[in-house]
Amino acid sequence: MTRTQTHAPPPFNVALVGQAGRLGYEAVLFVASLRAKSPDFAGRVLVAEPQPGALWSRDPRMSGDVRAALDAMGAEVVPFTSQHFGETYPYGNKIEMLTALPEGEPFVFFDSDTLVMGDLSAVPFDFDYPSASLRREGTWPAIELYGPGYTEIWKSLYDRFDLDFETSLDLSEPDEYWKRYLYFNAGFFFGACPHVFGARFLDYALSIRDDPPRPLVCQSLDPWLDQVALPLVIHSFGGGRDSAVHDHLDGDVTCHYRLFPLLYARESETVIDTLEEVTAPNKIKKVLKGHEPIKRMVFQGRGAKVRALFDQNDMPRREQAIRNRIKSNGFWMR
Repeated sequence: MTRTQTHAPPPFNVALVGQAGRLGYEAVLFVASLRAKSPDFAGRVLVAEPQPGALWSRDPRMSGDVRAALDAMGAEVVPFTSQHFGETYPYGNKIEMLTALPEGEPFVFFDSDTLVMGDLSAVPFDFDYPSASLRREGTWPAIELYGPGYTEIWKSLYDRFDLDFETSLDLSEPDEYWKRYLYFNAGFFFGACPHVFGARFLDYALSIRDDPPRPLVCQSLDPWLDQVALPLVIHSFGGGRDSAVHDHLDGDVTCHYRLFPLLYARESETVIDTLEEVTAPNKIKKVLKGHEPIKRMVFQGRGAKVRALFDQNDMPRREQAIRNRIKSNGFWMR
């Protein structure tokens, strides 16, 4: 049963990661879509930027034109220092950046490769019941023949952090089927305080990375570490899958498109219309042309060619099949 929010959510901040290259351009596109499609959003928009240091071989900071575009749209660049992940595991940015956000203020984190298509301030967030994206496939764990099953693997993690495993299960799904177990995509998540949430996220992720429970011995944690730790963190704060936000995020209000070829292949016409509308103003277009996938897919029409490869009413069930068809036609970009 989905929980309903009985009162308006408190003011909250939106956070995402921006850095040199793709993520910086995606951050510009995210903020442009937020301003165009959710003009009444009154919270702060915080673009967390990793700073140069020992864990980065090159300067990870955004270019001047990207920063200027973000500033012009009212977004704030928030610097943070990578102390545990950095270049070897860039997904760790979304963990380490949390404690650079304003303490005690509710937050919603979005991956930068997200478009806003509706009123974000009308989404019924319950920050006392954190949750995350359910737009995911059963990517982890990978069950090996004669190896531990889903229950043994996941229970070992709940036991590690003294969490109640049984209350995390979706009993409407069969035993040893991946959807029975709490699993999210980290494309968005939210909570009441980024410092408290972030400290626990980091603690759990480092424990799993540095000393994985024995049933994880055959499991890859790259790139899955954040998505392995995230459900444990959410469950530890009393949250879960039954949030009313799932009727809006990854739906009519936001789209986590991930890569532009995938967007044109499988997303709705509304998503494509939003993308092309918010990239049309010259001041935005001038900046985004610096990113080759946006330049070719959006401004030079390659996206329409990708779209023509698929019947949107009969899409391949697995993402890999979509990727393969795009690649075989020479249109893949990332």
